[in-house]
Amino acid sequence: MIVGYARVSTDGQSLEAQDEALRAAGATRVFSEKQSGAKTDRAALARCLATLEGGDTLLVTKLDQLARSTRDFTLAAINEKGASFKSWGDCWADTTTPHGRLMLTVLGGLAEFERHLILSRTNEGRKRARSNRIKFGRRPKLTKHQREEALARKRNGETLTAIAKSYNVSHMTICRLLT
Repeated sequence: MIVGYARVSTDGQSLEAQDEALRAAGATRVFSEKQSGAKTDRAALARCLATLEGGDTLLVTKLDQLARSTRDFTLAAINEKGASFKSWGDCWADTTTPHGRLMLTVLGGLAEFERHLILSRTNEGRKRARSNRIKFGRRPKLTKHQREEALARKRNGETLTAIAKSYNVSHMTICRLLT
């Protein structure tokens, strides 16, 4: 059985063209959703993968409908079911052929290698920034003087909510000062 998966990122886009193309290519069942490709917990994709059985083929119109990048794309879930994968618009992305499996394996390896290079460069940049005394994260909402004043007010019995309102911050901001 051929199972289709269609996805668009925004409400302004239509799933209709993908749905028609998947059905024309032989998909007997199509799962579709409007969801960002960056999200890994896509409900329709999870349902689609759960229905796959041995011998089935998961079909998409283009590889980017399934995953935002080759780094995000994994064949493990599809292979575990004994199913194959095929992208209608990307003829090289087809695990029903030995050449397609080779291409996806090589590209997956290259994507993983690239990811490690990016992490390495990012860590080097962080180390360099720390050595230059650059601070990470958000700036504190309260100055040192305001923090000290808020703690003194709390010691004097004022409520967290009252203190927070006077500084125009959340009561949790004041609560975190106590730890």
